[in-house]
Amino acid sequence: MDHAPSSLESVILGVLLCAMAYSLLSKAISRTILTLPLLFVAIGYLFAPATQVFGTPVELRGSVRLLAEVTLVLVLFADASHVRFAQLKTSFTIPLRMLILGMPATIALGTLVVFVIFPEGGLALAFLTAALLTPTDAALGQSVVSSPDVPEILSQSINVESGLNDGLALPFVLLGAVLASSAMQSTDGLALQAATQLVLGPLVGIAVGWGAARALDVAQRRDWIVESAEGIVFLCTALICFLAAELINGNGFIAAFVAGAVFGNTYRHDIHFISEFMEGAGQLLTMAAFLMFGALMLPDGLSHFTWSTCLIALSFLTLVRVLPIFLSLTGTGLAVREKLFLGWFGPRGLASILFTLIMMDEFELPAEGELLACVSLTVALSVLLHGISATPLAKRIARRTKP
Repeated sequence: MDHAPSSLESVILGVLLCAMAYSLLSKAISRTILTLPLLFVAIGYLFAPATQVFGTPVELRGSVRLLAEVTLVLVLFADASHVRFAQLKTSFTIPLRMLILGMPATIALGTLVVFVIFPEGGLALAFLTAALLTPTDAALGQSVVSSPDVPEILSQSINVESGLNDGLALPFVLLGAVLASSAMQSTDGLALQAATQLVLGPLVGIAVGWGAARALDVAQRRDWIVESAEGIVFLCTALICFLAAELINGNGFIAAFVAGAVFGNTYRHDIHFISEFMEGAGQLLTMAAFLMFGALMLPDGLSHFTWSTCLIALSFLTLVRVLPIFLSLTGTGLAVREKLFLGWFGPRGLASILFTLIMMDEFELPAEGELLACVSLTVALSVLLHGISATPLAKRIARRTKP
């Protein structure tokens, strides 16, 4: 008798029960040091041996990439849609410094650190590794962002930086992948392809984001649309933008990010439906992404574990992140502890995972095992360390800043 179907059903049933249990206990869990990423990475890792019922890792890559692409498109669009261009010049001075000064410095210092520790990988691979590990994920320290006790200037800075740096990191990731893969295959057409993606992607994003916002404005003004359908418009706009860009050889992820920013700044009504969608269906996708990371990427990454990859991971969570952010905030009037707080809360999560999956599938890269190990270890350690430290440090910074 073939037991594969029953085994497959058992795995799916277990995953659904875990998602349901987390949802039922979500408020109680939020009062502890446990976080959604921490729990679902752990669950995924426990389920790792059972993933063989789905097929080999090579066979699973297509399904994993599809999940990664959909999740990343929605995250990029949603994050960018909440940033207001008019406010960037005034109330967003600190996150702008972190993005404009701190982020390039982090990539530069990260490239140097990786190259010194793992010179055999080459400078291009070091640059790609740094670009993959620079984007941050505020969801890993959600209690810091949502805590009413943390000064708004700090929580807002973390939220804005995390919302924008994944999209801004995309050109660096793409450039690093092109440079690293050039050593493994012919360079003919790679530079032109990258340039085309960087130009056409934003153009599609501007057109689709503006058009969708204006169309939804008309539908709202003439009372054509029911409130429950607004989330569908968001979903369709983000995916249409991605697919349209890919059809004309633009970069769909950059298009989604640009479209979100244009949509959020063009639409004249409340965009609460985007947040509501991401808190529901979006959270389910996030659960699945961290589950896949724990079940597939983490075991594979740990199989390539070396002390060099461990040292790189620890460096990115400390020196490579903290020093550039600390220096970028010079002259802002923030206390030393506040600069260190902003430097520490740069957790690596969803963007690093998804970028890595997509770049490894799209390009032939050297030392893929070591690259996967660096990203897997960094994200796993970040999920653990930032997850358990978020609540205690949020309470501590709140006490220290109260008059």
